[in-house]
Amino acid sequence: MNSLFSLNTGAATGSRWLACISLGAILLSVSAIVAAAPADTGALPSHARANRYGSGWDCLQGFDRQDQTCVAIEVPPNGYLNSARNRWECSRGYLQAGKRCVAVKVPDNAYADDSPFGTGWRCSRGYRQAGQRCTAILVPENAYSVDAVSGRGWECNRGFRSVAEACAAVKVPSNGFLGRNGDDWQCERGFVKHGETCAVVEVPANAYLDGSGNGWECERGFRREKMVCTALTPPPNAYIDYSGNNWTCAEGFHKQGESCIAD
Repeated sequence: MNSLFSLNTGAATGSRWLACISLGAILLSVSAIVAAAPADTGALPSHARANRYGSGWDCLQGFDRQDQTCVAIEVPPNGYLNSARNRWECSRGYLQAGKRCVAVKVPDNAYADDSPFGTGWRCSRGYRQAGQRCTAILVPENAYSVDAVSGRGWECNRGFRSVAEACAAVKVPSNGFLGRNGDDWQCERGFVKHGETCAVVEVPANAYLDGSGNGWECERGFRREKMVCTALTPPPNAYIDYSGNNWTCAEGFHKQGESCIAD
């Protein structure tokens, strides 16, 4: 009887020890989770809202974050909040200068520009900027004015090219034509530039005009050597390659000089 009681008592004691150990492990785990969890950010400051995509907060539109507060964005006279309402911009006709919007002084022959950068104005067509003024562009004969922020403000008509401050006619030789831009010339197919003329492309035997029409290439089975096309003579165990103007060794052979030897 005593033996049975002792066994029961020992089993109960062991169970209590196991329960205590398990409870201790659980408490340690909970403590670790709490320690690892991010600290509470506390109450939201005025004019703020919780971040919808994570922890923390953001200021409402019209307010800017400064440390742990949201401060109203001060819009100066002649300014307005942008579409996102997170900063201010100056109204048309004004430019930002520090924390102010100052009026743009548009000179004669110019107009206000919406760009927030630069002077706030641009010269009208036919004028170019010179410091804080707009001066008339002198368009030479055979030219036309262009609307450009920089540059000379004019371009030559087709068939003319710029020479100093004038437009000189492009002299197209026989068998030539004006190029795409109209300020230079090219030779027709079968001719090539030679100084200020178009010379005939001399195509040797076993050759043909290339894609450009201003040069030539050798036919398949021939190789270019200076100004002639010579026939290819592949050595034994070789064949004319994909280009048609050279040869390569067959499989199992490699090139050595002008021969193909076994690997």
